[in-house]
Amino acid sequence: MTRAIALSVFLAVGLALIAAFVAPRPVAAQEVVAPNPAIEAVIGSQFDAFRAEDVQEAWRYASPNIQGIFGDPQRFGAMVQQAFPMVWSPGQVNFVDLQALGGLLVQRVEVVDQAGNLHYLGYAMVETDDGWRINGVQILRAPSFGA
Repeated sequence: MTRAIALSVFLAVGLALIAAFVAPRPVAAQEVVAPNPAIEAVIGSQFDAFRAEDVQEAWRYASPNIQGIFGDPQRFGAMVQQAFPMVWSPGQVNFVDLQALGGLLVQRVEVVDQAGNLHYLGYAMVETDDGWRINGVQILRAPSFGA
């Protein structure tokens, strides 16, 4: 197995672990809560770091759990670049709402990528001694607008 394939497999497994353990799940106790500027600032700062391709800076906003899964900023950056290209190189970013899902806070974010495609992401957030950190990201389905 070549090194590139091995890295891709490692990143895919890491991404699956994140989705399995920290991604938001539909729960009956879902509630939209007041916006949290500190959470928005952390996510916005990570987007800015990725725009600048500053993986070391983007790494600072990942939770200790995420840092433990990936081990170093380069692996983390490679995963984001491959699995979340809209995060690696975003166009416009809008904060939709903050939801409490059981004991989990999830910031929903709308991202328009460089090609003009619209994406919805759920950022699972955790408060640490160092402030809010991103504990996982899940690609969400676009909201449906019924008649």
